[in-house]
Amino acid sequence: MKNTIWVIAVLLLAFLGDRAGGYVLGKITHDSQFRYSRLYRGGENCDLLFAGNSRGLIFYQPYIEEKTGRPTCNLSYNGMPMDLAAVLIKDFLDRNSHPRILVLDVTMLDKRMDSRLVTGFNCYVPFSERLSDLMRDSFANDFFAGQVAHLYRYNSEVFQRAFYYLKKSDEDWLLDRVISPTLQKEVEKQAEFDYEFTPDMLASLAGVVNYATQKGVRVALVVNPYYPPFAEKIGNLPALKKAIEQATGLTVHDYSNSISGVEGFGDYQHLNKNGAKEYLDKLMEDGILGVSEDLGGGDRF
Repeated sequence: MKNTIWVIAVLLLAFLGDRAGGYVLGKITHDSQFRYSRLYRGGENCDLLFAGNSRGLIFYQPYIEEKTGRPTCNLSYNGMPMDLAAVLIKDFLDRNSHPRILVLDVTMLDKRMDSRLVTGFNCYVPFSERLSDLMRDSFANDFFAGQVAHLYRYNSEVFQRAFYYLKKSDEDWLLDRVISPTLQKEVEKQAEFDYEFTPDMLASLAGVVNYATQKGVRVALVVNPYYPPFAEKIGNLPALKKAIEQATGLTVHDYSNSISGVEGFGDYQHLNKNGAKEYLDKLMEDGILGVSEDLGGGDRF
């Protein structure tokens, strides 16, 4: 009998500890200045909304805001798959003021994106029915583990970033290095690169475009720049663009080869801060960011 009481007491303490710890970590998640915490708190008021994988981080917000005077939000994350991006974008549009323009880098339509990244967003599941549904459908074990043990929700890099950005902005999250001489030399050894996109990815993207358009948001689809010798290795970019244009009815603006030289790149697939500024100047001049009238450029929508 005494052993039974001890077991019950230990289990009760474990349960209470889990719920108390989960509450504290949930409060940190909610109060953080991290982009997804601000998304789910609501009240964000931006003119320009950006989305992508790690390549979407080159939408360098401080520079855009300095040049345009317009507030920005960026939902990009390393390895972001299209199905997760669709959930986050729709949740943003439901909970915050509608942006004038959504700019989306379509190179996230690729099987190589991190499908398990969804589990890292377990810490935001309490705030989103869409996110709950996606995680339950894709990774049921992780979803239900988080329902049973609330502390489990916070065992991820995503929560670590939410903690890191608890009291500071994440808008400066961008590479600040120049591609190494070693990488420059080894690019010739790189095999041909093909996007592995699926009908489901195209459907998710089309769903986002339709959802945003219905809310009065203009959507711009872009291919962000690659290191030029690496861009030459991409075999099926025309096929990806054609499939996306057929699925969405929108033009894909291809900037994959728009930045030359080496000083603007951090690696094969990512611009550094200098390259990002050069690229963003092009987007502004071309009207992609909706400021062509101010800068004297044309409107490519």
